[in-house]
Amino acid sequence: MNTATRDAGGFLTVSGKLRNTSNAPAVISAHLSGDETEIIKHGKSLGGATLLDSVGKKRYYVLRDTDGRPLTTTRLSTLEPGAETPVFMQFPSPPATSSEVSLQLPTFTPATIKLS
Repeated sequence: MNTATRDAGGFLTVSGKLRNTSNAPAVISAHLSGDETEIIKHGKSLGGATLLDSVGKKRYYVLRDTDGRPLTTTRLSTLEPGAETPVFMQFPSPPATSSEVSLQLPTFTPATIKLS
């Protein structure tokens, strides 16, 4: 992920690029959407992402709009070899005292994100 930006409304937006570095097409797994029925019914997304604040001992889930759609990149399918696509996920913002969180995305290794 490239950025994690807090805004005045109390949200944290994580954005970056999903890149296929292999020599074969990569099918984006439906597991990235998570297992919540409300999110799954809106199609493939990054709705299964969570942020873990180990210091604050709290997990943050992707936000949803009033219709239950996850506030993330949606309609993901296949990435051709060498291709990339911009992605984002929006979460409630951890407190200002939290300086880093772990981004957990199903099927991927967790990544540490520094917050300022």
